[in-house]
Amino acid sequence: MSEKRLGVDFSGSVRALNDSDEILAGIEKAENMGIPAAWLITVGGHLDAITVFAAAAARTERIMLGTAITPTYPRHPVAVAQQVQVLGQLAPGRFRLGVGPSRRRGVEDMLGLEYKAPLGHLREYVRILKALLHKGEVDFNGRYYHAHTSIKAPMDVPVMASGLGPKAFELCGAEADGGISWLVPGNYIRDVAVASMTVGAEKAGRPVPPLIMHAPVCVHDNADEVRDAVGWFFGSYLFPEFVQLFTASGLPESAEGAWSDGMVDSVALWGDEARVAERIKELYSFGVDEIIATPVPAGDNREASIDRTLRLIADMAPEVARY
Repeated sequence: MSEKRLGVDFSGSVRALNDSDEILAGIEKAENMGIPAAWLITVGGHLDAITVFAAAAARTERIMLGTAITPTYPRHPVAVAQQVQVLGQLAPGRFRLGVGPSRRRGVEDMLGLEYKAPLGHLREYVRILKALLHKGEVDFNGRYYHAHTSIKAPMDVPVMASGLGPKAFELCGAEADGGISWLVPGNYIRDVAVASMTVGAEKAGRPVPPLIMHAPVCVHDNADEVRDAVGWFFGSYLFPEFVQLFTASGLPESAEGAWSDGMVDSVALWGDEARVAERIKELYSFGVDEIIATPVPAGDNREASIDRTLRLIADMAPEVARY
């Protein structure tokens, strides 16, 4: 059984996405509060998460560091392995690499690259990274990637992959050291993601790797303010892939291009401390191994709202570790 954790996504606010000092200060604060894991995403032209974590590694001692996720298409897996070696040396045993193909709009429109066979690309990407980082060398000729090189020594860096639909979660179960979701409703995790990862692992003849679930979290008492905040915060994520996901989760109104109350409630953990704590416990009962909480500020006082959410996460972290 994998260790249970409750971590925080520190790329959670729009302001923080381009502010290294703010992110680093947040990670240091989290470690001091007893939060066990910090996560970052890499979005568009914003800061590179692996680079930020290199700085965080030098300023922290215990907190786990992880990318959720590093997009695959913009860089070759060997280039990512070069960066990861730095983290493996600066923060031994503390860094976890999450990779994924991102989405069509972010690859084709922004980069001008062809977004073809994303799961095929991801499968080869994970295999190259695992061979190079875990075995110290890679000799791979695939359909999408070639890699022939070695590093000084193998490294203890888990290579995790993003999951959205059933096939992606199955790939995570078969190939990766963990599966990472993003804005996936809890009932979809329970009914689809866990089963798909199990199928993938069984086909590959290996134990089921950890399932790490992203969830917006807002400890706040005003329902209207929470739903407005979550809808604004994640409004840009209603891409076709997510519409398909929400529709499969019983929320067809996602096709209208706006966040309904039901959609917010399906992905966000919100309410007072007791209610959010119960929602968190429920997700672990579904088979989740770790939750990545994105604090969503609601109401007039942004800092106070985030601090209230972080305090609950810090308070719950020791209990989660005992599950």
